[in-house]
Amino acid sequence: MSRNATVTRTTKETDITLTLELDGSGQTDVVTGVAFFDHMLEAFGRHGLFDMKISATGDLAVDAHHTVEDVGIVLGQAIAVALGDKVSIRRFGDAAIPMDEALVLAAIDISGRGGVVYEVDLPIEFIGTFDTTLAKEFLVALAMNAGLTLHLHSVAGENSHHIVEACFKAVARALREAVEIDPRVIGVPSTKGSL
Repeated sequence: MSRNATVTRTTKETDITLTLELDGSGQTDVVTGVAFFDHMLEAFGRHGLFDMKISATGDLAVDAHHTVEDVGIVLGQAIAVALGDKVSIRRFGDAAIPMDEALVLAAIDISGRGGVVYEVDLPIEFIGTFDTTLAKEFLVALAMNAGLTLHLHSVAGENSHHIVEACFKAVARALREAVEIDPRVIGVPSTKGSL
C-alpha cells in the first residue's frame, strides 16, 4: 500500500507543489527560497523518513511569512491525503530530541482535530534572516491541515538555531511513529470507529 500525495496550492502570494511519501527513506528535494527553512524541512524529511519534494515560490520581497505558512498548509494537506482512512496506524507518537544544550519534547495524536500547544522559548528573533516566530506559524498550519493534535515544549536551550532544529526533528520523529502501520491494530485506532 503506497501512502503518498501530491498537493499544489497557488495564491496571489505563493505557488507551491509538494509531493510526499510517508513510508520513505528521508530523501528530500526542497527549494523555498528561504535557506534556513529549507534546512529545517530537509531535517524534517530525514528524521521522519518522509520522502518529500517541495517547490515553493512566494512574495519574499515582503517577507517569508506567506511562504513558510503556506508550505505548512500544503504539507499538512499532503499528510492528511497520504494517511487516507487511517486504518492500522499507531495514531500516537512522541519524541524527546536533544541538540547540544537544547532539549525539545513533542507529542502527536492523529486525532482528526487540529490543535497546537506550543511552549517554545526562543532567545533571539532571527536566525540569519529567518524570523523565529515563523517556526510556530509553520507548525500550526501543518497541524491544523493534517488534523493533528501537537504538543511541543522546549525544556532547555540557549541557542535559537538548536532549539528550532530540535523542534522540527522532534515533530518529525513523533509523526513518524504516529503514522506507522501497526499490524496488531484492526481498523481505525479509536473507540468511536473514526478519526
